[in-house]
Amino acid sequence: MGPSGAGKTSLLEAIAGLRRATGRIAVPGETLLDSAAGVDLPAEKRRIGYVPQDSLLFPHLTVEDNVRFGLAKNGPAAARLFDEVVGILEIGDLLPRYPATLSGGERQRVALARALATRPRLLLLDEPLAALDVALRGRILPYLLRVRDEMRIPFLYVTHNAGEALLLARAVLLLREGRVLASGPVGDVLAAHRVETVDPSASFDNIFDGVLERAPEGDGVGRLATPRGTVLLVPVDPSFPLGRAVFSVAPEDVLLSVRPLEGISARNVFEGIVAGVDRFPSDAIVHVTAGDLAWRAHLTAGSVKDLGLAPGRRVWIAVKTQAFRRLR
Repeated sequence: MGPSGAGKTSLLEAIAGLRRATGRIAVPGETLLDSAAGVDLPAEKRRIGYVPQDSLLFPHLTVEDNVRFGLAKNGPAAARLFDEVVGILEIGDLLPRYPATLSGGERQRVALARALATRPRLLLLDEPLAALDVALRGRILPYLLRVRDEMRIPFLYVTHNAGEALLLARAVLLLREGRVLASGPVGDVLAAHRVETVDPSASFDNIFDGVLERAPEGDGVGRLATPRGTVLLVPVDPSFPLGRAVFSVAPEDVLLSVRPLEGISARNVFEGIVAGVDRFPSDAIVHVTAGDLAWRAHLTAGSVKDLGLAPGRRVWIAVKTQAFRRLR
């Protein structure tokens, strides 16, 4: 993570061998770059998969031919790998189509499939969801989780979205002006740094995981029981698998009140305490602990002032059921 110009894409290109660099780059078992020792493997020998911001699919090839382009060779092993990536990313019905006929989310899945077809030992993803709207991002994230969990390929993932980082990553690098400002376990780093001041483009979806079950009242409502025992009411439909699930809600959809809330349509209402306020010229991120969960609410500077929001202030939060989006 880091602001524009921090060096995120340059770092990925250096690892992939697409940008000249000095220093040392190594993956388990092999050194890719060691400028002091005169080692600099060309990109085609590094076995690094790369999905840039623009998917860069070959427009004159079908989806099937785009994916097969990445296969190192033919034969049973290549056929199994092709079937595996097509199955995991669920692009079987797209195979005869051309890139120009695909949606943004479909193009990203095909670009990811083509990168995986090279059987990389490391995958580089440069803001793969940045150009997608919220609904599409929510549909693509589960595929990235499947790549991580089922294919077990490590990846470096560039994002401005702290919610994506919390969901996908084990560790985070905060970059600024070409230097590492902080690194470590993702939760620790994001909790210890005001990332909003490091990266003005950062967004902070609230991410909650738990066990999903249908609510007794039905009506398309489910109950997400979080590890700390708090139950969130979230949307479900008949196609949703129950059990382990992850949901997100945007900070803009978290409403705050300094008085108890009664007679409102929002079905998730919790009493809480303001843990902190990150202020900016025209708006603010308010950190609230409510229902034993940590929440971020995005408010205007005027609302923060009018409500007198400051650490320790008692508040009530309200979130509509339909504001939650399932990620997994």
